[in-house]
Amino acid sequence: MPDKTYKIIEVVGVSSDSVHQAVRNAIAKASQTVRNIDWFEVRQVRGAFHDGHPEFQVAVKIGFRLEGQPVV
Repeated sequence: MPDKTYKIIEVVGVSSDSVHQAVRNAIAKASQTVRNIDWFEVRQVRGAFHDGHPEFQVAVKIGFRLEGQPVV
């Protein structure tokens, strides 16, 4: 198996609907500017209230292959 090198970024997705949607929002936004995303890891789940309504916030680490790395 060829060696691979990854870079990791951390983003926070937010949703007024659910934790699941907050994760999806984080990944969708990151994928607009980051290529070669291979995995993600939920690091933290938290929330806040705005005008009495819950807001879900999820910190997500995203791993992506650096340019020139083979896809296996």
